[in-house]
This record gives sequence, structure tokens and C-alpha cells, in this order.
Amino acid sequence: MMTNMSTEGAAAQAGAPRSTPRRPDRRARRRQETIAEILDLATDVMTEEGVNGLSLAEIARRLGVQPPSLYKYFPSLMAVYDELFRRGQAEHLAVMREAMATAEPGLDALTAGLEASGRWLLANRAIAQLLFWRPVPSFEPSPEALAPSVEMVALERAALRAAVAAGQLGPDADSEEAVYLVSTLITGVLSQAMANEPGLPWGQGRFTSQFPKLIKLLVAAYPPGTRAEAHASPDN
Repeated sequence: MMTNMSTEGAAAQAGAPRSTPRRPDRRARRRQETIAEILDLATDVMTEEGVNGLSLAEIARRLGVQPPSLYKYFPSLMAVYDELFRRGQAEHLAVMREAMATAEPGLDALTAGLEASGRWLLANRAIAQLLFWRPVPSFEPSPEALAPSVEMVALERAALRAAVAAGQLGPDADSEEAVYLVSTLITGVLSQAMANEPGLPWGQGRFTSQFPKLIKLLVAAYPPGTRAEAHASPDN
């Protein structure tokens, strides 16, 4: 009985095809390459014509296909905007996260992340407008596209919390209000830079060079060792 089993096992082994590493599906890979090309072309159009100047017809022309061919990849222009938004937010988040990871927790990490954000956004102005302004009034990002933005806010909130723990900011800086203030500071600088000095890199010119002073305003708004009177009251 054992001999028969061994013989059958050897025969099965001899006749069995050797396992080979599974290759990525060529069709799926080509589809992803085409989607990436569409998004890159869409970014070029927005950079040249304005974010609201994007159209499926222009993307198709640059891709060398008829507009209906794009529907195999995106069902509508809004779907193109949504994927541009998601991809942009993911890249922006990665840049911020990497910069913050190399700095000391607290204000140093927050400053490093915001400066890295500013450099990336100035280098990607069309995507920056889509992410943080409303150049296309009819566009609303999907929850999936917004997810990296939620993570970005969590990173900033964690840095503010660390700054409070380190005594760099007052306790009230660990709040959504402080996140809103940080957002106002960075987008204000970028708005002025993009409107008046769009060709200058971060740190040069009249506006982005002011950012270190704005961080000092954050400290002035939440001075270390203090808490807003309403929060400090025993009745509250």
C-alpha cells in the first residue's frame, strides 16, 4: 500500500506543472498606465487653461483618441476631477508625513510639514487649487478622495498636541480651532504667492518668506502655560 502511494505521488509530481510566479495581468497594467496618462494630461490642461478649463474633449485630443473612448476609464469629467483630487491629496500627504517624520515632535514637525506642503503646492499649482480652493463650483470630492485630507488634519493635530505636551504652546492649541488657524496661515501665504509671485519657489519673494513669522503668531495665539479663561473656569 505504501509502495502504491509513493508511486502515485511520484507520478502526480512528475505530471504536475511547475509553479511559476504570477505575472501582473497585462491588460490591467495597461489600463492603469492609460489612467495615469489621462491624469497627467488633465493636469497639463489645468496648468495651461485653468482648473475649470478642463474638458474630456481636450484630454481625448491630447491622448489621440475620440472622447467616447475615455468613458472606459472615467464615466464623467467629475470622475476625472475626483481622481486628480485623490491622487493629489495622497501625494501631498506623503510629502508632509515624510518631512514631519524627520523633525522633532511638536512645533518643529509642524513647521517642517507645512513648509514641505508649501513647496509641493507651489510646484503643483493647478492641483493645489483643486485641493484647497474651489475653482470648479460643481465639483465635490468623494469620501475616498477626501480620506488623505482627513489623515493630513490628524497629522497636524498630533503635532499641535505634541507641542502642547512639550510646553511650546498653551493647552488650547490642542484643538480643532488651532488646526483651522494653521490652515488659514498656510493657505493665506500660498494664495498671495500664487496670485502675485507664482514663479518663485518657497521661501523667496514677499509672501512665503514671511511664514516663519506666522508660526510665531501661532505661539502668540496660544502662549505656553496659558489656557483660555472659559476653559480655566472651575464652573466649566
